[in-house]
Amino acid sequence: MRVFIEEQRFNQTWIIVLVLVSAIVPIGIVFGTYIKDASSFSNWELFSVLCLIIGAFGLIFLFKLTTRIDEKGIHYKFFPFHWRFKTIYWENMNHAYIRTYDAITEYGGWGLKGGFFWKRHKGTAINVSGNIGIQLELKNGK
Repeated sequence: MRVFIEEQRFNQTWIIVLVLVSAIVPIGIVFGTYIKDASSFSNWELFSVLCLIIGAFGLIFLFKLTTRIDEKGIHYKFFPFHWRFKTIYWENMNHAYIRTYDAITEYGGWGLKGGFFWKRHKGTAINVSGNIGIQLELKNGK
């Protein structure tokens, strides 16, 4: 059997622009405070705060969805939420098909969606980009 492997990251241009623009505001506030009164931060505190801001906004770029389809089933890992692959075995599925979906209206956006906060009846969606995915209907009703 052929094996399909796909990796996706949040590297869309609009996300990069949004993160950069969003990071400018807190960095501007910190620098503005420092410029008005240099004694408000030590050099170490300024460096630490800037690293914390950049790290917080850069965290989204660590996320990676890895999917593997083989003779056993569909394996997926959405790092950093899943450290190991989760497997859905073929024998546990009623149907598996490719479909077009609207990530925002159906699941509330991209990422690990569904369950407690958003449209529980729709199930769970794990997506990073695009509008085409594999929909699984499991034998347990999920």
